[in-house]
Amino acid sequence: MNWAKNPSPGGWHPPLSTWTLTLPRDVVSYADVAASGPKQTPEEAAAPQPVELLNTESVATASLTDIDIPSVHTVPSDFSEQPIQTETQANRLDIEAEANAEANAEADAEAEAEAAKTKAKAKVQNAKKQTEKKARETDSWLVQQFSGLSDGSASALAVTNLAAIIGVSSYLGYKAWGLYERGNLSWKTAGVGVGILAGVGAAEAVLGRYLYKGKKGSC
Repeated sequence: MNWAKNPSPGGWHPPLSTWTLTLPRDVVSYADVAASGPKQTPEEAAAPQPVELLNTESVATASLTDIDIPSVHTVPSDFSEQPIQTETQANRLDIEAEANAEANAEADAEAEAEAAKTKAKAKVQNAKKQTEKKARETDSWLVQQFSGLSDGSASALAVTNLAAIIGVSSYLGYKAWGLYERGNLSWKTAGVGVGILAGVGAAEAVLGRYLYKGKKGSC
């Protein structure tokens, strides 16, 4: 080991900031020392094997999927066809079955209501057709009866019809005049008289119409 000389007034001493260390030439590195030792076997030189975990779950429980924990799972493609495995699945299936039953019940009720509506409409149309048919049959029968009258009988019936209208009108007019003279004529009494005249006029009009149709059909 050599120290550089640096004379000073106080004598010679090695300076603390300017000294060098010279190592002997026979100093070797760690790699050289390790290389000079015994050779490692291939097993010792190989990397250590990773720790292997043993699966202690059975086949029956390993395929189950716990859907109650907040994690993502991959399930097999036939998972929906497997038997019910959790209470959550059972509740979901019950809710779906109840919803389907309600939907089917509503559809059945709507179908029944539509069928009842169609049936009622058909009954109304049938009743209307039957009424129209009976009215036509009655009309045809009356026309046939009037068509069988002779000219003399038809003329006599027409005269009688006219006389009846005149007679009823005259009678009602006489009664109304008497009530008026006595001061008993009111709107109610006048309305009754007008109603009677309207009824008689309608009956006579129907009679005259059938008489005309009967004689026209016999020509």
